[in-house]
Amino acid sequence: MATNNAYIAEIIKNSISPMELEAAVADAEQTGTDLLDRLAALGHDKSRLFSCIAEHCGMEAVALNTSFPQNEAADLLDAETAWRYRIVPLEENKFAFGDPTDIETLDTLRYLFKEPIRVVVALPEQICTVLDRLYPTESGTSNNAGPGKEDVALSIEDDSDEPIIKLVNLLIMEGFKQRASDIHLEPLSTRFRVRYRIDGTLREVEGPPRRLHPSVISRLKIMAGMKISEKRLPQDGRIEIRVTGRDLDLRVSSIPTNHGESIVMRILDKQNLTLGLPNLGFHEDDQKIFERLILYPDGILLITGPTGSGKTTSLYACLNHLNTPARKIITVEDPVEYQLSGINQVHVRSDIGLTFSAALRAMLRQAPNTIMIGEIRDRETAEIAINAALTGHLVLSTLHTNDAPSAVTRLTDIGIKPFLISSSLRGIMAQRLVRTICESCKISYAASPAEQNLVGPVSNLWKGEGCPTCGHTGYLGRKGIFELMNVTDDLRQMIYAGAPATELRAAARARGMRTLREDGLLKATEAITSVNEVLRVTMRDEI
Repeated sequence: MATNNAYIAEIIKNSISPMELEAAVADAEQTGTDLLDRLAALGHDKSRLFSCIAEHCGMEAVALNTSFPQNEAADLLDAETAWRYRIVPLEENKFAFGDPTDIETLDTLRYLFKEPIRVVVALPEQICTVLDRLYPTESGTSNNAGPGKEDVALSIEDDSDEPIIKLVNLLIMEGFKQRASDIHLEPLSTRFRVRYRIDGTLREVEGPPRRLHPSVISRLKIMAGMKISEKRLPQDGRIEIRVTGRDLDLRVSSIPTNHGESIVMRILDKQNLTLGLPNLGFHEDDQKIFERLILYPDGILLITGPTGSGKTTSLYACLNHLNTPARKIITVEDPVEYQLSGINQVHVRSDIGLTFSAALRAMLRQAPNTIMIGEIRDRETAEIAINAALTGHLVLSTLHTNDAPSAVTRLTDIGIKPFLISSSLRGIMAQRLVRTICESCKISYAASPAEQNLVGPVSNLWKGEGCPTCGHTGYLGRKGIFELMNVTDDLRQMIYAGAPATELRAAARARGMRTLREDGLLKATEAITSVNEVLRVTMRDEI
């Protein structure tokens, strides 16, 4: 139930002190653990909390022990279905399930059985214990694989697996444990280098022997559905797996180099889809403005920044906020990075003519309320997006610019008339990601005169000393810093008149817009990040 931590917290909020619950939720999200497991570790009665959740969901909670149900119950259900959906047969048309909040799976079960069934709930660990007894696997290990996914943990523990399979699985699992956003496997002249990108910076780890490089690459290409024999051209693929109970997508890219094929795997953790707008790192005033902007019935909201600045995460947080049964949302992406329930997502396929512009034209005939475009790359896409905004649709998209006002210049450069930009644009948000100070080794220190010149008259600032928790870097995790330009009527008139980005920037700042650096330095005074980290990722304010 880790992916439902926020929902579970809302259900049990009257059973736990607010301060303790907030801390447990933050820790569970940071570590990717289940909220109930975290609370149990703090001394709370997990069974009681689980019963509260079941009652809230209108279900009966039962306790399963090692002798119940009887082994004869195994005949009521095949092993594949039992393990796939984590259900235990109790008696004819009665089953125990481990997650009362997973309505989608419950609906699937009722559909599969084609007749009325009764479902009760039991603690997930009890479900797995009974399944191990009723449907033991050949290796004696719980079958954790979900539909269509390979379970990394299972493969590593299975003695029948080949060493290369175990090695590849270990590389993926270790990257996930270290919170890597991507894994780099690079052949060099004399060694096989492995690096994990953690909190935006690459860290090298001990790599396999150089002789294993061809076998490791071949194994990954098989998993990603790529051509093993093609070693001269770049390829892209995708791997769907489960790691310690978490669904992950790996976007795999291979490229030939002078020492062999290099592979990068980008780790997409579906649990990040539960991010709400408050989790992005807004200050309260910016969050209120941003929430107002995405609730407009029409117009364009742009998110800008370089690759790796968190634009996609912010877009998906917007979609989660807007995703209700009363609103039709369609996205066009290249590629679709996360699959969202209740949203129509279109994967661009230029090789068959399904370009951004072609998909957008078709989408407008589907009568959507909200359209999300992965990126505005050319004039044709921009023109269709603006026309959609001017005809009653809310359009969310991204641009590659360094700051918010430069987005106007970028649209002008690709051929969009200023009067169209001024009529359709609602807001622009530039963003970066800064590393957050590790809470385990955070210390305060006296601010230097140079730092006081940057942040104002403060006596103390904060930094991380470095500890095993953060890999001795002083940082653990990342938060966004933002430059939010609300396009007010006077700014609209300036855009219409063709004002340059410098004038737009000055006018926006005079009306309260914080620059990226100002937002980051404010977070440094709040002990969220360090001054050095803010200076690393931002440019000097020129005004």
